[in-house]
Amino acid sequence: MLLVIDIGNTNIKIGVFDRDKLLHSFRLSTAHARTGDEYGVDILAQLASKGISPDDVEGAIMSSVKPGLNYTFEHACDYYMGVKPLVVGSGIKTGLNIKYDNPREVGADRIVNSVAAYYIYGGPCINIDCGTATTFNVIGEKGEFLGGAIGHGLKSASEALSQTAEKLPKIELIMPRKVVGRTTITNMQSGLLQGYIGMAERIVRLMREETGFTNAKVIATGGLAEIIKRHSDVIDVLDRTLTLRGLNIIYKLNT
Repeated sequence: MLLVIDIGNTNIKIGVFDRDKLLHSFRLSTAHARTGDEYGVDILAQLASKGISPDDVEGAIMSSVKPGLNYTFEHACDYYMGVKPLVVGSGIKTGLNIKYDNPREVGADRIVNSVAAYYIYGGPCINIDCGTATTFNVIGEKGEFLGGAIGHGLKSASEALSQTAEKLPKIELIMPRKVVGRTTITNMQSGLLQGYIGMAERIVRLMREETGFTNAKVIATGGLAEIIKRHSDVIDVLDRTLTLRGLNIIYKLNT
């Protein structure tokens, strides 16, 4: 079995694969203060809940946008599972041709998502990750990573609004029944959610026009992608396990 780990800004996504079958997946909070032992025990508990022994884990791979946690998870994998994780970074095989001015600048999470989108759904395609930030990545027909765009995340925008404007409260991110709200809360919900959907629709439209990939399939991941999918037809496929599946693919390419 393969343990896959994606260390994000807010959450850490972890999964266990048996070949191409995802047996179990779960999330842990991203916290620099936690130790490798704490994370290791949490991972063991999650595996045990599904009847998976650490002895069943034969390999591991991880991607990270938090370099400070890399050693923490390397220790957790080594000590508790007896495997040293492959780390997605410079020199690793992805099967993509990175057409970026400086390929080292591309976040590991963007590469992993793009690998999954291309290998599973084909190119040309656009993948969107709706997380702490919202990333848009364009992949060509022959697996060229052409770049993309980075925008605000919906939760981070909501938090920034309530923190910087004293009279604006924290709100629940649900779509109001009308665009023209009659309360401060519904005004904020309308502006944030409709604006977020509008950002996705405009960026995808302009990317298709600029690249000529008019029929590029749009694959989205991340919990907040469901909001866009529910209220817009810009997303063709919603795949909550896209990142984990991308890690599984990259591991096979490198072993």
